Parts: sequence; structure tokens; C-alpha cells
Amino acid sequence: MSNEKASPRLGDNKMRTMPVGRLLFSMALPLAISMLVQAFYNIVDTYFVSLVSADATGALSFAFPVQNLQIGCATGIAVGVNSLLSKSLGEGNPERANRAAGNGIVMMLMLVGLFMLFGAFGTEAYYSVFDINETTREYGISYTSICCLFTAGIFVEVLFERLLQSSGRTVYTLFTQGIGAVINIIMDPIFILGSEGMESVLGISLPFHVPAYGVAGAAVATVIGQWAAAIMAVIFNLTKNPDVKLKLSYLKLRRDIVKKILVVGIPSIIMMAIGSVMNFCMNQVFLGFADQHGQTPANVFGIYFKLQSIFLMPLFGINNASISIIAYNYGARQPKRIAGTLKCALVSALSIMLVGFGIFQVFPDVLMGIFGSAGDESAKALVSMGISAMRIVSIHFPIAAVGIALGASFQALGTGIYATITSLCRQLVALVPAAYLLSLTGSVDAVWWSFPIAEVVSVILTLIFFVRLYRQRVKPMEA
Repeated sequence: MSNEKASPRLGDNKMRTMPVGRLLFSMALPLAISMLVQAFYNIVDTYFVSLVSADATGALSFAFPVQNLQIGCATGIAVGVNSLLSKSLGEGNPERANRAAGNGIVMMLMLVGLFMLFGAFGTEAYYSVFDINETTREYGISYTSICCLFTAGIFVEVLFERLLQSSGRTVYTLFTQGIGAVINIIMDPIFILGSEGMESVLGISLPFHVPAYGVAGAAVATVIGQWAAAIMAVIFNLTKNPDVKLKLSYLKLRRDIVKKILVVGIPSIIMMAIGSVMNFCMNQVFLGFADQHGQTPANVFGIYFKLQSIFLMPLFGINNASISIIAYNYGARQPKRIAGTLKCALVSALSIMLVGFGIFQVFPDVLMGIFGSAGDESAKALVSMGISAMRIVSIHFPIAAVGIALGASFQALGTGIYATITSLCRQLVALVPAAYLLSLTGSVDAVWWSFPIAEVVSVILTLIFFVRLYRQRVKPMEA
């Protein structure tokens, strides 16, 4: 039996008292803005790399599964800590909340070590499985190795931002992610293009000489931004987050705490791992058109993921805020606030994704034109193929909004397995087989229809699980 003593519930916490609409807006807006900035810097990153060559752009596409798994592992531990910490604060148990934070830090460091080992010894083996040209392979190895060897930045950033979110202090994540992204955006052209490239492409003359590092320079800019954000997140927790105490005594792993974190965190990691496997498989499907189109379909696929993040990142900001609010009020036994949060999140998510759908339908030429600046035949083929792809894939945006908004309840209420199942069915059970079967038609355009098909499957499962979970966990509280 735990020897932790619960303190009186903290009735003045805004997650208990503020109207849910205003609460969700106040918490989600900083997250949405900061994550939108993150999406923007990913696009800027790809833009400057596209000025190097189409092979360089392709390298980022093939590096994405590793980066996605990196972020997924960081987010998985952070989500588990977030859920337990918010619930503990809602129950008035600060001791358990602090142990959740401390144990999360230790678990994070273990994962950092694994990715560093992969960066040192595993990247060449990873790129050997792709049927790509040697230039793209070399670019990819250098980019992925640097990102993995200095992976601690993204892990610390994600975890410590979640500690801020767990106690309702999301406004500080606007500064952490914003500062990291701005630094990355400033460093990108400097390290990718060098002094001469800066002057010829941007008309900016640097007072010092910097060599052009190309794709490796993009990786350096990325890790510098991540480390800057991580340092800021740690500082904000130490100075602005009195609800979470970071002490050495809380770093000692405890089985009950680790188990509670992993129950929610592992499904989240699996979901992101599924995303990496999906990305890997889809790249293989698109490389099946190499005889007709070279690496262009795979490059378009990578660019699509960057462009969709403009709308998905704000949506995930709403999702992250919802998880904290729902988990807190589940612990505080406030069913009306849980229901109100879900309704507000659903309306907001639909609004964002409908705007995204409209933009992808009306302006796909403008979006793809960003990455066709080189003007050669490869760039023209990229833009032409991308226009058709954007219009087809964006059909699933409003459907995805429903699944993501309601899916927040799975993690917040401690049933992350539901989120894992829906993600597995969407990305592997439905998407990859559909993409492969459609590729047999010999048309690249046909493959893009696999995304709307998979999203329909996912949202049906999400609705079934949501109704079941709501009846089991929330309805009894209303009685």
C-alpha cells in the first residue's frame, strides 16, 4: 500500500474552476501557436534543403520515420507523465505528481541512450534497405546520425513542456517551442547554404565566413533549436511551476509509478512507432514507381507530411490541452467539465481542418511551388505530381478532426490501448494494404486515395471506443 498522503484538493486551480471553453482556448492557444511555429520551421527546413537538390529533399523524406520514432518515444513518456501528474493534482496528491515527474526524467534518459547508440552504429544499416541513389543515402546518413547523437534536446524539451501543460501553464510552451523554432529558422540558411549561398539566394551578406554544409547543416540547425527549447523548458519548470517539485529523491524509480506512466505512455509510443512503420512502408510503395517517376512520388509524400502539419500541429495543441483538462477533471470527478471540454475540442478541430481542406483544394500549386524553386525538370515533376496529391489527400482532413478530438479521451482516461488500436488500424491495417493494392493500377494518383479510405476506418473505430469509454468512465460520475 502506498505511503503517499493526499493533500486537500486544490480548488483554486483553473482546470477546476474556469469555464471549459475559455480554459481550453487559454491552454490550447499557446500550444497551437508554438506547434504551428514548429510546423513552419519544418517547412522552412525542407525549403532550404530543396535548394540543394531533389536528392537532398528525398533524404529528409527517408529520415522522417526515424525522427518520428524519436519524437514518438519522447512524447510517449511525456504523455504518460502528463496523464498521471494531471490526475494526481486533480485528486490533491502532489507527492505522487512529483514522483511521476522524477520517474519520467529517468525513463527519458534511458531512451536517449538508445537513440544515441542508433545514431552512432545503426544509420548505415537503416538506409541500406531503401532502393535509392548513393547521394540521397549519404545525405540521409549524415542528417539522421546528427539528429540521433544529439537527441537529448528533443527528449528534454518534450517532457518538460508536458510538465508545464500538466499543471495548466501552457503559455510557457509558447516561448520554449517558439524560441527553438526561431533559432532553427535563423540557423537553417546559414548552415545549409553557407555565406555564399546566403548572399546569392537571400541577398544577405554575413560578416563572417560559413561553409555550406547542405543537409548536415539542416541537422545541426535542428538540434541547436531543440537544445535551446529544452533549456528554456527546464528553466520555466524550476522558476514558474510550483505544482511540480524536481528533487533527487523523486528520481528513484518506483514500480507503481512507472507502471502508471507506461500504461498510457507505451500505447502512445506504439502509435508513433506505427507511424514510422507506415511511413517506411509507404516510401517503399512509392519507390515502386521508380521506373516511371524516379524518387519523385516519395519526395511528394515527404513534402505532404510537412505541409499537413500546418493544420495538424494546432489540432494536436488542442488535443494536448484536452488531455490535461480531461485527466484533471476525471481525477476531480467533474463529468460536466469533461463533456464540455470534448465538445469544444471537437468544434475547434473541425473548424481548423475544414480551413485546411479548403486551402489544399484551392491553392495546391502555391503550396507545392515552395519546393519547386530549383526550376529543373525534377522540381517541375515534383510540383505537378504534388498538386494532384494535395487535392486527393486533403479529403480526409475533416474526418481526421473527429478522430483526433475524441481520441484525446482515450489517453486522458487511462485507456491508451484504444488509441493504439485505432492508430494501428488506420496506418497499417487499412492504409498500407490499400496503398499497395491501389499501386497495382499503375497510377500514383490512385495511391493517394488510400488516405481517405484509412481515415474512414479509423473514425468508425474511434466512435465505437469513445461511446463505450464514455459510458463506462464518465456516465457513472453523473449519477
